[in-house]
Amino acid sequence: MSSPIPRSIMRTPWQAGPEVHAPGQLLVSVTEFTAHRHTQTVPIALSGLRLRRTWPRTPGAVGMWLWIDPWRKRSGSVSVWTDERSLHAFVGRPDHLRIVRAHRSRGSMRATAWAVDGLAPGTLWATASTLIGDPTPWPDMVVNSPKGP
Repeated sequence: MSSPIPRSIMRTPWQAGPEVHAPGQLLVSVTEFTAHRHTQTVPIALSGLRLRRTWPRTPGAVGMWLWIDPWRKRSGSVSVWTDERSLHAFVGRPDHLRIVRAHRSRGSMRATAWAVDGLAPGTLWATASTLIGDPTPWPDMVVNSPKGP
């Protein structure tokens, strides 16, 4: 995972959630969707931006970034949660499920998650950007380790 983050990756500003001041161990989730065609990249990313509008009211949400790498047909998120249950509740929300179902045949998805002790956005983005920049398979979801991938 020594690849630097590609320069073509753009990200949104940090979006705080209602639990931005949550103490203790938190869960970081990184997702990536790679579209089959370039023409699908922006519509998929725009769907993510629409979901982002609900972030300040999302239970268990600490904060997040969305990112896009249009030249490589990729987009995704780096989100921070109070716990795994909150992440799963978001993934199961009807608005999220509609987006997943609408785009699932248009590309491939990968995701990972890990636990961290406390919120340090700069450090979290540095770790996540290393993953995003690395084409090798990501580590399996490890939620009991506070160290990250």
